Amino acid sequence: MPVRTGKQYIDGLKTRSPEVWIGGEHVDDVTTHPALSRSMEQIAHLLDMQHDPQYAEALTYESPKTGDPVGASFMPAADRAGLEKRSECYRLWAAETFGMMGRSPDFMNVVLLSFAEGRDVFARGGERFAENMVGYYEYVRENDLFLTHALVQPPTDRSKASADQTEEFLHVGAVRETADGIVVRGARMLATLGPVADEVLVYNLPLLQPQDTKHALAFALPIDAPGLRQICREPFDSGGRSAFDHPLGVNFEEPDAMMIFDDVLVPWDRVFVHDNVAISNAVFPDTNLRNYTAHQTAVRGLVKLQFAVGVAIAMARAAKTDQFLHVRHMLGECLNYVEIVRSCILSAEMEHETTRVGTVRPRFEPLQVIRTMLPEWYPRVVEVIQTIGAGGLLAMPTAADFSSAVAADIDKYYQGADDRPTEERIKLYRLAWDLCGDAFGMRQLQYERYYAGDPYRAKAMNYVTFDSRTCDDLVERALGLAERLE
Repeated sequence: MPVRTGKQYIDGLKTRSPEVWIGGEHVDDVTTHPALSRSMEQIAHLLDMQHDPQYAEALTYESPKTGDPVGASFMPAADRAGLEKRSECYRLWAAETFGMMGRSPDFMNVVLLSFAEGRDVFARGGERFAENMVGYYEYVRENDLFLTHALVQPPTDRSKASADQTEEFLHVGAVRETADGIVVRGARMLATLGPVADEVLVYNLPLLQPQDTKHALAFALPIDAPGLRQICREPFDSGGRSAFDHPLGVNFEEPDAMMIFDDVLVPWDRVFVHDNVAISNAVFPDTNLRNYTAHQTAVRGLVKLQFAVGVAIAMARAAKTDQFLHVRHMLGECLNYVEIVRSCILSAEMEHETTRVGTVRPRFEPLQVIRTMLPEWYPRVVEVIQTIGAGGLLAMPTAADFSSAVAADIDKYYQGADDRPTEERIKLYRLAWDLCGDAFGMRQLQYERYYAGDPYRAKAMNYVTFDSRTCDDLVERALGLAERLE
């Protein structure tokens, strides 16, 4: 079938009955729950864009199986132009959410693309697992499904392997095999947007130990598979907040969930890795997954950074603090970050690599610069917004104040130095607070710090994996300039 509309996505959710818990209460219908419905509507809007003549060409391509339009984020790239098409697809969706939704559908779509192009990794466990992986990629692509993933083990005892926890299946593992599939038990996190997803994909970071055989798995399931339940973190908005006061939080909150697998049956055709630590640990590096996901997250990160820097500039102009040298210095610093990220994306696309199946993928090293530096640059931009906004961020009234007895006071005493009407200035400051001070903004900050894993370890790995031959040769040539001692 061709790409879905937002209505088709929501109608699909209505046919499912996932077990979701929020605040100790069971959610009867994820499509109407006030803490979930707005994020669902944002996903629906992104899907609707695929049918909009203004965006359809950029967001879709022709299915190699049916000829129908399918999502461009699934598209293998034959050349640089193909990478640029995927990049534009990422950018358009990111711009609609101001980069706030880190797990929009294109993220998992490109995960599946990397796995399909790296099918030989899954074939190491038997050709049927590679066929399962490619078949699942095509199934999701042709049905335009929205996936979440559960990648991280729960933080029980991080000093021990999965097999050495206090209980055998605290972490997800295979309990037994049946004629129909494998039965899995345990927990995984952090399933972002899990309650409003169609399916979940589970695989491992390359951290398993030799004794973790039962935990060496990769599989996919419908979100309402019997025995699968989700426990959500406390929502920042349960439906009662004003869009004037919290314009970002009420629209773009992504619910995060712990997934509990209580003896869940995974059909054999949904199993991609089973009982093989070596293959499980090879999935990340040998499929070159990070080349694909880092491309999508870099483009989204660029949009988010541009938005945050734009907020900082608008605030400085509103109070005319952009006339001061130290403020200009901070804003210039932030603009440098934007340009570096943009340049790294262009470099990764231009210096692309050829895959084993003859397609191309972006070069990883420039994207890794973004993955390791954005966790520092984005918090710095947030700090600049806080610094420019200063006490004014804490003094802004709410929407309710405009219809109260103090409305005249607000109009008089909250005016800015520019031509922006008082109401618009307050909107700007409320937007800034949502981004840099409220719970929603703090979750965004934490997300950027850790979405790509431990940034400290990632930087250290840059040294381990870096090809230093050019640097080494220059040093050796310079040492050759010295006269030999007789």
